[in-house]
Amino acid sequence: MSKVEDFLTAEGEASIINAIRIAEGNTSGEIRVHLEATSIIDAFDRAAEIFDILHMNNTKHSNGVLIYVAVEDRTLVIMGDKGINDKVSPHFWESTKDVIIDHFKKGNIAQGLVDGIIKAGEQLKKYFPYKSGDVNELPDDISVG
Repeated sequence: MSKVEDFLTAEGEASIINAIRIAEGNTSGEIRVHLEATSIIDAFDRAAEIFDILHMNNTKHSNGVLIYVAVEDRTLVIMGDKGINDKVSPHFWESTKDVIIDHFKKGNIAQGLVDGIIKAGEQLKKYFPYKSGDVNELPDDISVG
């Protein structure tokens, strides 16, 4: 299972999108998942590019979170915008990444992403709780490059 198209089943994709919607239902924060086969540059640098391409840095409260996976490279980067990064503990993204990777190692790709999304959503809810009038600023679908 190395190609992006083979990385998730339709059911897995639906569960990830559902997790994003549930997490975002409790917060003004935005969560995106981006999958691509490989990155020709450093994974963190590529995630930063994708963060910009997906307009993750244009949210009202700077509270976007990107989960970036280069499937064939087996790399994962979780990147938060300034608003959320200023609030969470320095090791939060690493611990979230560990949850996802533990599932990946067992072949539970979708569940790993779902658990990472839920964990990120809990922190977004804590620091950026949903308020009446909050709008979904970014699409909930999985971005594929």
